[in-house]
Amino acid sequence: MLKSAIPLTITLALSACGGGSDTVAPTATPSPSPTPVATAKPFLTLNGLQPIVVAHRGASGYVPEETYEAYVKAIELGADAIEPDLVATKDGVLIARHDPNLAYSTDVAQHPEFASRKKTQVVDGETQTGWFASDFTLAEIKTLGGIATDAERPQALNGKYKIPTFQEIIDLAKAKSTATRTIAVYPETKNPTYHKALGLPLEDRLIAIINQAGWNSKTAPIYVQSFEPSSLKYLKSKGLQTKLIQLIDADDVDLKTGQLTFTAPYDRPFDWAMAGDKRLFSDMVTPAGLAEIKTYADGIGPWKPYIMSVKGVFGADGKQVDVNGDGKLNYADASSLPPSTLIADAHKAGLMVHAYTFRNESRRIPADFKNDAKAEYKAFYRLGLDGVFSDFTDTAIVARDEYVKEMQAK
Repeated sequence: MLKSAIPLTITLALSACGGGSDTVAPTATPSPSPTPVATAKPFLTLNGLQPIVVAHRGASGYVPEETYEAYVKAIELGADAIEPDLVATKDGVLIARHDPNLAYSTDVAQHPEFASRKKTQVVDGETQTGWFASDFTLAEIKTLGGIATDAERPQALNGKYKIPTFQEIIDLAKAKSTATRTIAVYPETKNPTYHKALGLPLEDRLIAIINQAGWNSKTAPIYVQSFEPSSLKYLKSKGLQTKLIQLIDADDVDLKTGQLTFTAPYDRPFDWAMAGDKRLFSDMVTPAGLAEIKTYADGIGPWKPYIMSVKGVFGADGKQVDVNGDGKLNYADASSLPPSTLIADAHKAGLMVHAYTFRNESRRIPADFKNDAKAEYKAFYRLGLDGVFSDFTDTAIVARDEYVKEMQAK
């Protein structure tokens, strides 16, 4: 999952936790004998424990996303959970890629041996040109290198690190877990309707790997997420007992009003679109929508403006004001609005809330946080958020440590 502001607009494209710190507070990740934290008041999370930090695509702020090394780095930085998006190869292996289109996050364009496989096809209603994972065997995928997808992030490691399988990520989490720290895995079934149409359904493969890992239970260190309700419902119907998370998206934020906007393909789950269901993602955050989600899932993963949106400053001419004078219009020129009741509503329905995606770049931090990413995290932690998806695990951990100290002082 990814929502990122770009110059002159806040167009935000779809993207879908802290061991390693000095804090003794327990986390919501399953772990042996968590140590109680001494606070005057309990945390406002659903289970009363401190929020978890999910390493979004690994330590993707520092290392090319969804590579083995990105996940290792995230664990070293203190992540409670590491998040892979899952797509399928031609031979049916689940690998960690955010997009079926390898052009976005790999160096496939630099491999002349694969030039003939470049094509144009439709993914979830969106016409894309590139190279697609379903046309490559795992052996071929392993010849590719991951690249940083944000131009502001380090580019020196592009092409150096390979793409891991889901099995390799589980093995890593198990190997790095200890008697006092459990590393959870947080996979997403990516474009499940698309994969089903290709004859490469993700769900049965996912269940088989989870069963083999011995993780098919609510207390296992794994969360399974999807934007498509039918994927989660199918997993549950086939006996998957892990924690399930319904992701909730939107297209953009109207900076004049602070209201979320809904334009395809980010207006509704793609399985709803295919079924002719006219509801929007926004229908999921109503009391009725949350009650429906509770029938098949354990939590929600909303885009963070559902919890705290932003609003820009507009002049008499109707144009948005470039508040910081850098010639670009983005989150740094908008300020946070009062929070919604979504976290409280979800908790009332018995659902945990893990919001995405928190990042350090100044263009992504609302002006009222004064370019301090930690301030943004703490504002959300104080609302009772159960977990954050972060590209910068270390920042999320430090902010949480500061928040815990606040709680201890109350």
